[in-house]
Amino acid sequence: MENKSLDDLATEAGIVTEYINAYGKPQAIPSQIRHRILQAMGENIPVKRPVSDPSVLTLPTVKILIIGQSFTFNLNTSAQYQWQIQTEQGINLRGNCQYQLTLPASLPLGYHTLSLIPSSSPKDAVQRHVMQIIIAPERCYEPESLIKGSKLWGACIQLYTLRSETNWGMGDFGDLKKMLRELAQRGGAFIGLNPLHAMYPVMPENASPYSPSSRHWLNIIYIDVSQVEDFQSSTNAQEWWMMPETQHRIQSVRQTEWVDYSSVMALKMTALRLTYQQFNTRNDTDPLYLSFRQFINQGGKSLYSQAVYDALHYKLYSESHTYWGWPIWPEKYRDPDSDTVLKFCHSHPQEVEFFLWLQWIADRQLADCLRESKNHAMPIGIYRDLAVGVAQGGSETWGNRELYCMEASIGAPPDIMGPLGQNWGLPPMNPHILQAQNYQPFIQLLRSNMRHCGALRIDHVMALLRLWWIPQGETAAQGAYVHYPVDDLLAILALESQRHCCMVIGEDLGIVPEEIVGKLRDRGIYSYKVFYFERDGQGEFKPPEKYQTQAMATITTHDLPTLGGFWQSGDLKLGESIGLYPDKALLTELYNEREHCKQKLLQSLNHRGYLSESANIANTLTSLQPKISSSQIPTSVNQGIHYYLASCTSALLGLQPEDWLSMENPVNVPGTTMEYPNWRRKLTVTLEDMFKNTDINNLLETIDKHRRRVS
Repeated sequence: MENKSLDDLATEAGIVTEYINAYGKPQAIPSQIRHRILQAMGENIPVKRPVSDPSVLTLPTVKILIIGQSFTFNLNTSAQYQWQIQTEQGINLRGNCQYQLTLPASLPLGYHTLSLIPSSSPKDAVQRHVMQIIIAPERCYEPESLIKGSKLWGACIQLYTLRSETNWGMGDFGDLKKMLRELAQRGGAFIGLNPLHAMYPVMPENASPYSPSSRHWLNIIYIDVSQVEDFQSSTNAQEWWMMPETQHRIQSVRQTEWVDYSSVMALKMTALRLTYQQFNTRNDTDPLYLSFRQFINQGGKSLYSQAVYDALHYKLYSESHTYWGWPIWPEKYRDPDSDTVLKFCHSHPQEVEFFLWLQWIADRQLADCLRESKNHAMPIGIYRDLAVGVAQGGSETWGNRELYCMEASIGAPPDIMGPLGQNWGLPPMNPHILQAQNYQPFIQLLRSNMRHCGALRIDHVMALLRLWWIPQGETAAQGAYVHYPVDDLLAILALESQRHCCMVIGEDLGIVPEEIVGKLRDRGIYSYKVFYFERDGQGEFKPPEKYQTQAMATITTHDLPTLGGFWQSGDLKLGESIGLYPDKALLTELYNEREHCKQKLLQSLNHRGYLSESANIANTLTSLQPKISSSQIPTSVNQGIHYYLASCTSALLGLQPEDWLSMENPVNVPGTTMEYPNWRRKLTVTLEDMFKNTDINNLLETIDKHRRRVS
C-alpha cells in the first residue's frame, strides 16, 4: 500500500499529523510513527466509504444525545421500517418510518435500545437493526454545598504513606476511617486518595497505583485485617497474631522509613487465609455469607475474572518468577475462556473464592469509610482517583484483549519539566473498539470507581480527547496524539456522575489543548489548579481572588515536589543525580527560575499579608533572599502559602499532610522506575501524633476559618 494511502488511513483513524508542543510551536509527526501507530491499532479500524448499495441500511452502534435534544437519522434506503425504542425504564415506544427517523425528544436519561425492523420482513424471519441510544444530562453532579457557594477543603493523601499505632506497616482502610473522623472534626470536607485499583497480590513490590492490574476492583493490601470479624473470632488467627514472632514482624514493618510491600503482604495473606477458614464455618443463612454471595452475583464476570487471574497468577508465579503477567504465561493460560483456565477454576474453587472474598472484604471496608464521612456530615467524604491506564500484563487487559493495543504504550511528549518525555508503559484503549463495544468498558470503569465516594478525580483528563501513543520500542519523544470521541465520553461521564451523586475533578495539567478547556467547564468538570503553576507571564503569583471557581486548588501533587522539597530545589538536585536533565544549560535555567520563583513568592505573600503576623516581614525577606536555595522553608512561609491558597476562590482546596509536616522527600519522581523508591515513602509521624500536634491543629483551624471567610 502506498504511503499516501497509509497517511489517509492514519488521519481517518484519529492519528494527528502535528500538535502544538510545550513551547507553543507546531510539531510535525513523522509519517513512519503514524504508520506504526496505525499498525498497532490492528485491522478493526472503521474506514469511511460511500454506500454503494442503497438497499443496505447502515446504522452506528451507539448514539449519544443530551436530554431534550432532538435528532434525525437519515436512512440510506427507501425501504419502510417499523421502529421500536425500549427505554432503560422498561417503556416501549413504537412507530413507522421511511427515509428518516426522528428520535423522540422526550426520551429520559439512560441507556435505551433502538430496533429497526423492515416492514417487508417475513414474521418468521425478522431482520433487526439494533443500536444503543444514550441520553445524558448537560453537566456532572455537584454537591449542594458547592452550588450554594461554599468553599470546601480537605487532605490529599497517598493511603499507603499513613503511619498509625495499629496498622500493619502501611496505611489501610482503618487508617482512612480514623483520618476521616479527625479531619471532619476540624472542618475538612473530604480526603482525596491515590488510585485504589487492584494490583498484584503475588508481586506486591509492583506498587505504582497508576500502573494497576485492573481499575475495576480494589487493592486488597489496604484491608485492615484487625477489623475483619472472622479474624477477631478465629482461634487459629488469634493464636498466630499473639505469637512473639508475629508481633516482632508487625513492629518491624511499622517502623520502616519506606513501605516494605512484600513483608506487609506476606503478613496480611497469612492472616487472611486463616480468617477465610473461619468465614467458611458460617452457614448459608448467615447475613455475612448472604452478603458475600450477593456481592459475587453483582460483580458478575468481571469480578470472577479478577479472582481467577489472581489465583492463577499465584500458581504460575510460584512456579517461575518470570511469569510476571499473562503475555508471558504458558500459551494455554493466556485466554481467560480457554479450556485450561476453565479446568483450573474447577480444580481450585476454594482458591478462586478466596480472592472473591478478599475483594468483598475490601469493598465492605471502603463502604464503611464512606459511612464514617457521612456520619460526620462531610459534604464529599471520599475522593477517589481513576488512573489513566492499566499495566500490560494485568487482569483488565487479560479480560478484554481486543480493546487494548499491546504494541503501543501511552505517555507524554517532551516538555520543560520533562525534556525526555514520559513513557508510562501502559497499553492504550483502541478508541474504535471502545465505540464498537458501545462504550461499555468506559461505563463500567466509571461505575466501579464512583462506588463508595463523593468525588472522582480523572487522572490526565485530556485522555478523553487525545492520548500520546508511543510505538513499541520507541522513545517517549517518538510518539503521536490519537484522538478519542470526547463528546461521547464526556456525556457518559455526566450521566454516571449524576447517577452516583459523584462530582468529577479533571487533572488537566501539562499540555492542555484549547478545544477541551471549554468542554470540561461546560460539562461541570472541575479543573485542577496547582499553586506552583498559577503565575502570569512575569512570574507573578495569581492573587487568591483570581482563582477559577470551578476548580480544585492544591499546593502540589504526588508527581511534584513537596513544599519543603520545592523550597530547597530538592526535585532538581535529585533529577540531576539520576540523569533526568542531560541538558546542563536547561538545568541551570531551571535552578535560576526556581530562585526567581521563590523571590516572587515571598513578595506575593508579603504584599498580600500572608506571612505570619508574628514575623518581622522586612527581616524575613532580607534574611531569606541571599541564601534562599540552601535553607529549609521557614514556618512563616509554609503557613503563609497555606493561608494564601486557603483564601482562594476555587470551590475546593486539597492539601498534603507532607506539607503540614515540612517533609522534603517526594513520593514519586516521574520518568523513573528503579532510580528512586517511588510509591514507598511514608509520613514521618503517626496519625495519632499528627492530630495531637498543636502547630498542625492551629494550622488546620486557621485554614478552615479562611475557607469559611471566602465562602
